[in-house]
Amino acid sequence: MALGSAKSVDAVPRRTDTSPRVTDPHDPGFRVERVDLRDGRAALRFEGQLRFRQCFASWQGVRRLARPPGAHLAFDLSAVDTLDGAATALLLALRDEVVAAGGEAEIVGAHDRVRAMLDLYGSHPPKPCLHPPPAHIGVLDQIGRETLAFVRQNRGLDFVGDVAVAGAKAVRAPLSVNWRELPRLMERAGADSLPIVLVINFLVGLVTAFQAAVQLKQFGANIFVADLVGLSVTRELAPLMTAIIVAGRSGAAFSAELGTMRVSEEIDALRTLGLDPYGFLVFPRVITLVLVLPLLTILADVISMAGGLLVALLGLDITAHAYLIETQKAVGLWDVFSGCLKTLFFGLSIALIACQRGLAARGGAEGVGRATTSAVVTSLFAIVVVDAIFTVLFNAFGR
Repeated sequence: MALGSAKSVDAVPRRTDTSPRVTDPHDPGFRVERVDLRDGRAALRFEGQLRFRQCFASWQGVRRLARPPGAHLAFDLSAVDTLDGAATALLLALRDEVVAAGGEAEIVGAHDRVRAMLDLYGSHPPKPCLHPPPAHIGVLDQIGRETLAFVRQNRGLDFVGDVAVAGAKAVRAPLSVNWRELPRLMERAGADSLPIVLVINFLVGLVTAFQAAVQLKQFGANIFVADLVGLSVTRELAPLMTAIIVAGRSGAAFSAELGTMRVSEEIDALRTLGLDPYGFLVFPRVITLVLVLPLLTILADVISMAGGLLVALLGLDITAHAYLIETQKAVGLWDVFSGCLKTLFFGLSIALIACQRGLAARGGAEGVGRATTSAVVTSLFAIVVVDAIFTVLFNAFGR
């Protein structure tokens, strides 16, 4: 398996017209020819540029020329001008095939540059794979892995503790909170959200009244549309729809804003300046949604009842006075208060989740996008869970 030397070239005769050969139609200068010698010896003479393109097109033919190898096969590279890495690897692999078949092989006649390439590839044989295929993972191992992944994903629970500490600091030292940010945040989360909140809740009241009227007409109980709309929107629909809108709008905005600050290292800059990101960035956003969401819910209650009133006036022959009197009888102060109480926790959940996902963003713009999506989806899930908890509690206490 020696590489051989240039002195062996004289032992290889020149080609004849009858010698088997391989050529490349795209490169007339490339040629591989087999020359059979005495005593079972043979030689493969390469000419031209030995590159990957020529080898890729003609290598199967070259392999056929090397079989049967005989007792000794020489690879004559004296007429090779250029040899690249891919061709070197193929040439050495062919030499190893000849040796594995029981013959002898050597590479002769190589020029200095070609010899350097052969030495580079031939002196470092491929190493075996250092990473064996993974073993079969049992059910218990898989459960453990999934549990650890879940725990790592929810390490953000300590974020709640950090925000609570920031809140305690705000009580002791109010100036530690960035209160100047509150008006801007309340405008973005409250006033800017008002049009879409009013439109959506008006349509919710309208649709609820239509659906109720279809059933109540059969019993001549049209007036009770006011009861159904009033109770459903104040207790459930208005708080829930308003929270969903705020989660998709303000929650996504908070997460994207903090995520961008995170990946651009602005959060680290705040810490360098001695400012607590939780008190400076997170706590104002939590206060904003906790204050704004109940106010939006009260307006949503009113506009939803207005949608029900429109259906009563146009489709049920009920006067506005009769509708309002029936609504006043059915809807009490507790009904409105219970809906607003839910929204306090809705706002708290949305703000905490959005800020936590934003501060945990990694990996540039793609990481910010993933954090924003995760914030909205998790917030919607939290809203439904909190609403279900309050519904069960109110029912348990007879309210």
